[in-house]
Amino acid sequence: MADTTHHLFATPFVIDKLQSAEGIDGLRKLVEAEHKRDTKGVQISNIGGWHSNTEMAEWGGEVARALAFKAMTMADALTVDSKSPQKSRYGWLPEMWANVSVKGDANQYHAHPGSYWSAVAYIDDGYNGSSDAKLGGELQLQDPRMPMIRMTAPDLRLKDPSGKVQQNEIMIRPRTGMIVMFPSWLNHAVRGFYGEGTRVSVAINLVPAIDMAKTETRH
Repeated sequence: MADTTHHLFATPFVIDKLQSAEGIDGLRKLVEAEHKRDTKGVQISNIGGWHSNTEMAEWGGEVARALAFKAMTMADALTVDSKSPQKSRYGWLPEMWANVSVKGDANQYHAHPGSYWSAVAYIDDGYNGSSDAKLGGELQLQDPRMPMIRMTAPDLRLKDPSGKVQQNEIMIRPRTGMIVMFPSWLNHAVRGFYGEGTRVSVAINLVPAIDMAKTETRH
């Protein structure tokens, strides 16, 4: 038995909440209006359901910009500029879109290349207050090491710090008003949703960009 075992390279996953009921209601109305305007939407990772275009930061107005600011604030708290740790030279360029899901809809596993952080805000979880686990709709997060670690011996598993078997997949049950954030390279999906309500969520990608004004100020 080893004297010391370290568990290295943890993946950050943040859960926070939207504080403003008025903001949540505003986002719901905004998504409903865009869904009515563009009933077709786009097909990306969604299996069924409706996925808006990715320009919500533009058509969403002030309420969308407030949500993007919330996500950027969360990202700032979790990120450091190694060449300027006291005052980051970077800002965030947000890409936003809305998702609407009803019974039977899901999202296949995917990641978001080109972004640094990704966030999802749940405007309505669609469960109508039910805690029934059979309703599904959980956000699934896949251990990014698993394709390699299971390649040679699929039946073997690593132990976690408590000595239990590490999970290959984590499931998060959404709640209305929840916002989550994770690195954009983390594979994620949504299990089939079988709630009686309509799930409404907003996804955000944050792309880092050097703020030239900050760079010039330093010189």
